Amino acid sequence: MSSAVAWPELPLAAWSETRDTLHLWTQIVGKIRLVQTPWINHSWNTTLYVTSRGLTTSLIPYGDRLFQIDFDFIDHAVLVTTVEGDRETVMLRPRTVASFYQELAGVLKDLELPVTIHPHAAELPGETIDLTRDTAHESYDPEYAQRFWRALASSHRVFQRFRSTFLGKASPVHFFWGSFDLSLTLFSGKAATPQDMKMPHMPRWVSRDASTHEQAAFGFWPGTVGGSCPDAAFFAYCHPKPEGYEKATMRSAAAQWPAEMGEWILPYDAVRNASDPDAELLGFLEDTYAAAANLGKWDRGSLERKENLPPK
Repeated sequence: MSSAVAWPELPLAAWSETRDTLHLWTQIVGKIRLVQTPWINHSWNTTLYVTSRGLTTSLIPYGDRLFQIDFDFIDHAVLVTTVEGDRETVMLRPRTVASFYQELAGVLKDLELPVTIHPHAAELPGETIDLTRDTAHESYDPEYAQRFWRALASSHRVFQRFRSTFLGKASPVHFFWGSFDLSLTLFSGKAATPQDMKMPHMPRWVSRDASTHEQAAFGFWPGTVGGSCPDAAFFAYCHPKPEGYEKATMRSAAAQWPAEMGEWILPYDAVRNASDPDAELLGFLEDTYAAAANLGKWDRGSLERKENLPPK
């Protein structure tokens, strides 16, 4: 596979309206999982996961039944399947958020899986958006939706390789529909003072629950118009931030520390245009992790293995 396919161009100007609509559609699906699952630390019960065709909720309980919702960015559809063998489809096409919600809610009702979600979009600045009534967002460009998924899939591959030598507590590589980013978090094993992340429309207790332990976090963000990071980029931060973390040496000349963001940033274009995109991203992940672990005095000897091989 060529790098151009694995790491496609993703200029925000070309798909910003699709990005915003897709963000809200994923929030609807994510909120369905949130309502139906028991709370897991750091909100891990709410996330979506990258698949060979898009994103999935994985299995969701409904009483003693189980169902799953998948975004398919090859056939451009949302699939609702049950363990009883039911299969219903909602097509992805230019349509309002309200229309998408109404059809998906109707499918769940027909399957005798009615779910009521909190209607307000999460973690978005500005005016509150009612997901069940929103008609302002209705764009869907299948080409760019698929490119976004391909970028997620390639990022997932490198994140998994990076995570593979870590023996301590670690999150899955998962997709947060509130912040609309792919994420991986590694933990030192020590408690930390919880912090308020000041995310719009996020309950304070949720942000505090996410920061109860020392951690180094990494992710991929597709960018947003008017945001502090408008272009697609990889990011890394740690909590608590040890002194000197922002001055760490990075192998990538493109890595930067915008003071207003308070985290390391590596532009997506710097990765996709590198002679070896996987190595460029892996180096960024390794360097930011090493800075967090060394300056934070993590017990790296007990948290890591030197080789990515099965134990003999």
